[in-house]
Amino acid sequence: MITYPQARTCPYQPAPGYDELREGPPLRRTRLINGQEGWVVSGHREARALLADSRVSSDRTNTGFPMIMPPALAAVQTSPNRPFIVRDDPDHNRIRRMLIPQFTARRLRELQPEIEQIVHATIDDMLAAGPPADLVSAFSLPIPSLVISRLLGVPWEDHEFFQRATKAIVQALDTTVTGEVLASLISYLSTLAQDPPPGLIAQLKEEQVATGAMSQDDLVFTSMLLLGAGHETTSSMISVGVITLIDHPDQLAAFRSDPDTVPDAIEELLRYLTIVEAPLLRVAVADIEIAGEVIKAGEGIVFAGSIANRDPDAFEDPERFDISRTATHHISFGYGVHQCLGQNLARTELRLALSALFERVPTLRLAVPVEELGLRPAVSIQGVDALPVTW
Repeated sequence: MITYPQARTCPYQPAPGYDELREGPPLRRTRLINGQEGWVVSGHREARALLADSRVSSDRTNTGFPMIMPPALAAVQTSPNRPFIVRDDPDHNRIRRMLIPQFTARRLRELQPEIEQIVHATIDDMLAAGPPADLVSAFSLPIPSLVISRLLGVPWEDHEFFQRATKAIVQALDTTVTGEVLASLISYLSTLAQDPPPGLIAQLKEEQVATGAMSQDDLVFTSMLLLGAGHETTSSMISVGVITLIDHPDQLAAFRSDPDTVPDAIEELLRYLTIVEAPLLRVAVADIEIAGEVIKAGEGIVFAGSIANRDPDAFEDPERFDISRTATHHISFGYGVHQCLGQNLARTELRLALSALFERVPTLRLAVPVEELGLRPAVSIQGVDALPVTW
């Protein structure tokens, strides 16, 4: 029996130990990294069916939930005031509806000029400093951090603190350190939410907390979710997207030559990279018959996104990275009622950041071989913490 999840050896490829998942049935009982057994879903059709099934729960407090995540993140997701994305309807939908207007495609079109300004200013700073550079600290991390800070109304002078805190919560395995970091981040956001600067936090406080529709604790934990998810995942996608494009020069040439290819290229990167993999977790709250198996109530379900997004029944020649592919049915943002709220924001940031970077720095290249890059742990958002580049 294989263990899930496993660490990658290449930033844009699934773990080599997943070959058995690729070749086997679309779901199977598997040993999880925490010693628990659960169902690992690797079939694309089965993954979408289960993610949309009301008998499948996102609530981490349910018995049998597969808790394969860093301890601080587990503490956040099982607390009484846990973020709405790890609750079930109707509570999940109640808070989600309050946030939807800020993340629609229309709202992102309105924000695009400001995001473009942030992207180009960040490139200006990187070019002024000169090569070599760490693309993560110079480009991939500042852009989504600045965007989500402005959207929420979080003071930018605090960005080093919240970036460091989020990284510890999402990645670190030391329970003592991460517990302290978590407490400090909650304290920071609790203080900020008392008298927030202009932005979404202030808007929610005025429109939802003041009317009793949202509690002050919900405001704090929702802000923490948006702040962390709003920069950590997109930063990783930018970095690994750069690695992937540089490592596929024919696709990079096509990306540079025709702006019309960019939207499809972003979808293909999302499919091919699947950096948010191990966090896609659920538990059955009733028996479910699917693909000739029965998932019993109380059994954990883990979605192997990097395998489902390369399912040959869903994607032709799925191991090939092809930016001309139309791959909008991937599950990199999940599926169903819990599909990622910020997906329009992520797509916009990726499109603008990668287009501008390769246009303005046409000789950009990695300063070290891909094999020498340090990769993140199996239970984390996949990516690199440093990306040496030159031009």
